Amino acid sequence: MKVYVAAKAGFCFGVKRAIEMAARSARDRDGPLFSLGPLIHNPQVVKSLAEKGIKKIEDINDATPHGTIIIRSHGVSPGLHQRAAELNLHVVDATCPYVTKSQKIARELKENGFQVVIVGEKDHAEVRALIGWARGEALVIADPSEAAGLPRYSSIGIIAQTTQPEQNFRAVVEVLKSKCDRIQVCDTICSATNERQTAAVELAEKVDVMIVVGGYNSANTQKLAMLCRNTGKPTHHVETASQLEPQWFRDVKSVGITAGASTPDWIIEEVYRRMMEKDDKNLNEEVQPAEEVTAEEVTSEEVTTEEDTAQETADDTTSTEQMQENMAEAMDVRSIRSGEVVKGTIVQINDDEVLVDVGAKSEGVIPIKELSCYDVNSPQDIVQVGDEIEVLVLKTEDSDGRIILSKERADAEAAWSELEKYLDNEEPVEGTVRDVVKGGLLVDVGLRAFLPASLVELGYVEDLNQYVGQTVQAKVIELNRPRRKVIISRKAILEEESVKKRHELMENLAEDDIVKGVVRRLTNFGAFVDIGGIDGLLHISEMAWYRIEHPSDVVSVGDELEVKVLRVDKENEKVSLGLKQVLPNPWENVENKYPVDSIVDAKVVRLAPFGAFVQMEPGVEGLVHISHLAEHYVSEPAEIVSEGDEIKVKVLNVDPDEKRIRLSVREVNGGNQSEAKQERQSEPKREAKREQKADRPQRQPQPQPQPQPQQNDNDQDSVSDGATATIGEMVGDIFKNRDK
Repeated sequence: MKVYVAAKAGFCFGVKRAIEMAARSARDRDGPLFSLGPLIHNPQVVKSLAEKGIKKIEDINDATPHGTIIIRSHGVSPGLHQRAAELNLHVVDATCPYVTKSQKIARELKENGFQVVIVGEKDHAEVRALIGWARGEALVIADPSEAAGLPRYSSIGIIAQTTQPEQNFRAVVEVLKSKCDRIQVCDTICSATNERQTAAVELAEKVDVMIVVGGYNSANTQKLAMLCRNTGKPTHHVETASQLEPQWFRDVKSVGITAGASTPDWIIEEVYRRMMEKDDKNLNEEVQPAEEVTAEEVTSEEVTTEEDTAQETADDTTSTEQMQENMAEAMDVRSIRSGEVVKGTIVQINDDEVLVDVGAKSEGVIPIKELSCYDVNSPQDIVQVGDEIEVLVLKTEDSDGRIILSKERADAEAAWSELEKYLDNEEPVEGTVRDVVKGGLLVDVGLRAFLPASLVELGYVEDLNQYVGQTVQAKVIELNRPRRKVIISRKAILEEESVKKRHELMENLAEDDIVKGVVRRLTNFGAFVDIGGIDGLLHISEMAWYRIEHPSDVVSVGDELEVKVLRVDKENEKVSLGLKQVLPNPWENVENKYPVDSIVDAKVVRLAPFGAFVQMEPGVEGLVHISHLAEHYVSEPAEIVSEGDEIKVKVLNVDPDEKRIRLSVREVNGGNQSEAKQERQSEPKREAKREQKADRPQRQPQPQPQPQPQQNDNDQDSVSDGATATIGEMVGDIFKNRDK
């Protein structure tokens, strides 16, 4: 007959932790020591603890004040913590970390307005504690049939007793989905429970008989027995080896052993040894030493002879030692060494340290400074209870007998290997920006990496603080392991993306396309608009249908625009854009808006020697020729109008093809504007002109030598000697005469 021990049989880390805390308290603390209820559901262990001075009580009020009370692995309600404080009891909280997590979830669900539903056994200590954490208002459901009887609720939050079978939990959830408008499912089943149950079922399917070892009052052991029976194989639940019956093994070739989470190794070992030593005719075959197996490892082999059995039992010492070695392997107790990287599970988080189950005889400790290469305010910022992590063993035992671990150094070891691959393959690495330092950023990529400020973006970045806390991708550009130097570049990633986008855009861009873009910068001649990786030029002449002095009159940096592609130079990657082309053309229907002979309001926008340009609306300008500014002669337009004047004009002619409109001020109101009114309007401007000319310095004529005329009596009467005359005196004011 072959005997197999299932993987994950026996103590889980939560139970192991509770036993160690109790033993440590018995050794180190003075005064009375109590456990509130059985520390675990195993009578033999409870008896052993009692022998060490730990007294079991059912009511906290039975504890002696100023004593020490150990809270069992199943946890208690918040009210019992308060009562312990009132009784001045020192509390050693041995609640399983998975149970602690369930308690917090129950409280949060209740605070958020959910009807809390616990899938489990209502009389179990863990479930009673969970009800307390839900303010005593949680419902307990054992199976889908009970779930079907619940009324409808607006919202339901579901949690599970940590030892629940996964299949039962999922079945209850499916039923409850139809019982509410909103449901929140929190799978609080312990992963070790799942693994233990799965391993037990796999083994039961391949052997002839299953033995389940554990306390009769242990819920998880009872579930193991039930699951094994469901496979159809004979299954026997025992607490100790003395309860084994020889008839269970008649004509049996293979037996499987599993054990509940509260079953210590020595009880499993005792059961294994008793099966080896049974002097029964049905048990005189060779018994295979216990080992962790998978279902595939169970194979039929030839039965050994009685002579072989006798020979094997000849040396009890040797067989016992071999058995103990095999049992150690079966119990999966790990031997660790300094410098080794091992996997573990977070079981407890304190203010300055984290406890990790690494499968050794006791939990390892990660000091807060060994959690990360960056400063850590709270360990919970880095890890949570139940997380599986890798740690490096710094010491197998310190002065207090603890295993000292480092997550930061394990992460660094793994990160160096990964970063070398990223560097060789030119692949991007992802990390979280932790801090701003002189010249750049510190990025957590498993270890401390430096991202220079010049390599953060494609351009200059004014404020680097905006990146703190962000997850970024960058390329590794320098690695120096001896100096622990890592330099990365985010700009390299952005440049590659920019080139790729630019090429794709140029391939797909065509003239007359309408695209969206963002104004990046302004110049005197236009604006550069980012249309998705390429900066196209929006020339000042293509911004509006009317004349503008500067691009800022129309657009600003950061504006989002819709523009038309006018020209594409794929070879040089240049694009010309137009804004006015996507805006209404003011010259459309201009003949209907401004019919000939109509009188409209206009604004003088600029003057020319030949007339005045006036704006009727943005983008539509017309010309008032100098001859149509007034009914009298005008030497220059400034005598009549100035830039900015609001005037009325008459439409003489409209040419939409040439974008020209001829206008007249003179013919406004049918040409009846009086000359006196025009004269009054013009006189101040002419007077200003005369004053301006009067202020100019007069050129003095050079004296010319005068010939000596012959003197006669007739000349003396016409011109006096040495007299001069001006042109005005000779010809008169011809302009004034003309005006008259």
